[in-house]
Amino acid sequence: MGKMLKSCCIYGTGLLSILVLIAGIAMVLAHVFLNALNSRIKTEVVLENGTEAFAVWQDPPAPVYMQFYFFDLTNPEEVLKGERPAVIEVGPYTYREYRPMESVTFMDNGTKVASVNPKTYVFEPNMSRGLEDDLIRTVNIPAMAVMERYKNHSLISRVISDLMKAGGMGLFVTRPVGELLWGYEDPLLKELRLVDPLLDDYFGLFYKMNGTNDGEYVFFTGKQNYQDFARVDLWKGQSSLSWWSSDECNMINGTNGASFHPVITKTERLYMFSSDLCRSLYATFDSEVRVSGIPAYRFVPPSEVFANKTVNPDNAGFCVGGNCLGSGLLDVSVCKEGAPIIMSSPHFYQADEKYVQDVFGMRPKKEDHQTAIDINPLTGLVVRAAKRLQVNVFVEKLPVFSQTENVRTLVFPVMYLNESVLIDPDSAKKLGALLTEASVVINIPFIVIGLGIILGVVFMALLCCLRTPESTAAERQPLLTS
Repeated sequence: MGKMLKSCCIYGTGLLSILVLIAGIAMVLAHVFLNALNSRIKTEVVLENGTEAFAVWQDPPAPVYMQFYFFDLTNPEEVLKGERPAVIEVGPYTYREYRPMESVTFMDNGTKVASVNPKTYVFEPNMSRGLEDDLIRTVNIPAMAVMERYKNHSLISRVISDLMKAGGMGLFVTRPVGELLWGYEDPLLKELRLVDPLLDDYFGLFYKMNGTNDGEYVFFTGKQNYQDFARVDLWKGQSSLSWWSSDECNMINGTNGASFHPVITKTERLYMFSSDLCRSLYATFDSEVRVSGIPAYRFVPPSEVFANKTVNPDNAGFCVGGNCLGSGLLDVSVCKEGAPIIMSSPHFYQADEKYVQDVFGMRPKKEDHQTAIDINPLTGLVVRAAKRLQVNVFVEKLPVFSQTENVRTLVFPVMYLNESVLIDPDSAKKLGALLTEASVVINIPFIVIGLGIILGVVFMALLCCLRTPESTAAERQPLLTS
């Protein structure tokens, strides 16, 4: 009876090991716990009062820094004679950026949320290589804009040229960093304001952009579809742009670049709308990285995003007035009040080699000049990012303006920015704990399989013991007796 009970227990162990193994393998194949975890994340990452996602979106805890690098022109006289410009990069001039969401209003039963995103910049001298009163020689952007605007009006251009001569104004100007960024009273614009009182006589690359917002946004909250989390629905009340010549180029796609939906895969494109660039763009998977111990996917905009229409026909709509620039450049004059502003990556990274060779001092380098976003794929949280853009001015010889003399036709680099963020230690600790918990949940099927294997080993060991025959009394007697 005891032997039969022992056999039942042993074979029961074997059967249990097989069932546990089958259950574990089935859970692995069906992704039961992975799907359950993803479903939970998708429902929790929503822009809704009380959620962690909403708190991070409304007031990002990680510090954001804006660094400005200027290109100081060293040979202005030679440039006016037709030689190529020689510039020296100076900076960074670093500012702490504060960017909370304000005037937050939920709409359409919590499926959308409206807000503005004012940005405030505070100078950080300890993180800068220079001060705001450093002098920079660069292109006189207001003068270049005015000359381009009136180059086909002979009478007006003659008057403006005389004004510039009388005021000692030329193609280049020397101003402090603080004025070039945040604004100064321009003498030419001041004179023209006497004719046009509505004209603003102040100019700055970031004039009226400190402590202000770029317009109201309406975002999807992700309540109906997790992939719509923080996606822009409207900007300034419009669902599309009007600056470009094709519907595709005028589309407002993706988020504002600060937030992304959870459960991100390597195969998808992440779309973003940038009011700085006056367009939408996308990034694709580049590599797996770790940031502060957090696993992340690095996404970068591929070269096709800013390629010319020959390489990427979809970009034909970005040609302004039929004038198509080379790859790596974007003419944003249509959304910058006609100023001849051209955007690119710093040092013309990924642009046609011609633009690099036109200016002495350009040294494009992927590590320093590429825009990149590192995102934790499970939560969609940005753990590190660097948005890098360069502001350039289109310069050409204008016969009606003697101030341009014999200058070459070229795209002149003025400055570039690096807007960066790195996850703060507290958020990294919280996210790390969440990912550890998620790892345990995801690995439950493998733990079950391991348990099944252990039970199988125990079953085999017990089976071997059961099948080993017991010795008889005669076999237990010693071979030799005294």
